[in-house]
Amino acid sequence: MKSEINKKIMEKIKCNLCGADDYKVICPARYDMVKQQELADKFRSSGDELLVDQLVKCNECGFMYLNPRIKPQLILKGYSEGTDENFISQAKYRELTFSKALRHIERFTKGKKGRIYDIGTAGGSFLNAAKKRGWDVYGSEPNKWLCKWGKENYGITIWQGDIFSHRFEKNFFDVVTLWDVLEHVPDPSKNLEEINRILKPGGILVVNYPDISSWISKLMGKKWIFLLSVHLFYFNRKTIKKMLNKNGFKAIKIKPHFQTLSLGYLAFRTKSYSKLLYKIGMPIIKALHMENLQIPYWLGQTLVIARKE
Repeated sequence: MKSEINKKIMEKIKCNLCGADDYKVICPARYDMVKQQELADKFRSSGDELLVDQLVKCNECGFMYLNPRIKPQLILKGYSEGTDENFISQAKYRELTFSKALRHIERFTKGKKGRIYDIGTAGGSFLNAAKKRGWDVYGSEPNKWLCKWGKENYGITIWQGDIFSHRFEKNFFDVVTLWDVLEHVPDPSKNLEEINRILKPGGILVVNYPDISSWISKLMGKKWIFLLSVHLFYFNRKTIKKMLNKNGFKAIKIKPHFQTLSLGYLAFRTKSYSKLLYKIGMPIIKALHMENLQIPYWLGQTLVIARKE
């Protein structure tokens, strides 16, 4: 089964940070845990399938990534198709998180609000929060259904595709954001290179990512909830700064990023990690009518604000 998977839908890659092809295996592949057709079908906004791919660490720069991994065309196809009601169910809670984040971002724009571009915007919750605060909003999203949802529910046009599907003018945007996106894209360096081109000199780049070197990640080990097959790359503070520097950015602020979701949704997401905890916890939450309780949580999410040099 392994050889058939590698031949048909997998590819080997070099380190996206330094280009080296010298690595050590951190987590071996566990393809016996999934069916072949499921490997490419896991790519969606709320994808939470546990890591079954091989995780490696570059011996030259320490960057961690999946190798081999699903071919890029299959990844983009997976993100483009299907619906994602689970992700959309948390739209109002995500808006709360984004409203707080925008207030922080605006400290670095000195209160000025211009063009802001959210890459991988899903249903557009960030764009809606930014629009309410006076920003001129732009967004792109691979998933066709989510683009339609954003138009119908927020009245915001979201371009279907990735950053390379739409050719923007050079130095066009004041701020570009990547909320839980950079670790998903097949080529982070190429994405950042394009962002540098379309961002104004001195413009702000915002990246949110799960930090594999955070204390909670080290504490949870292989049970860390962000060890997922949809995460192709695993950054820490050292490698994210190197990746940004490589592509013409300088990190000016790095901090933990707390997100707000409903208790019912968080309990639902525990099902992938502990079916017993889910079976015990979910009935209690429903009995107490606490499904919609707002819960701020942090499990290694890290916010980086960088400036184009």
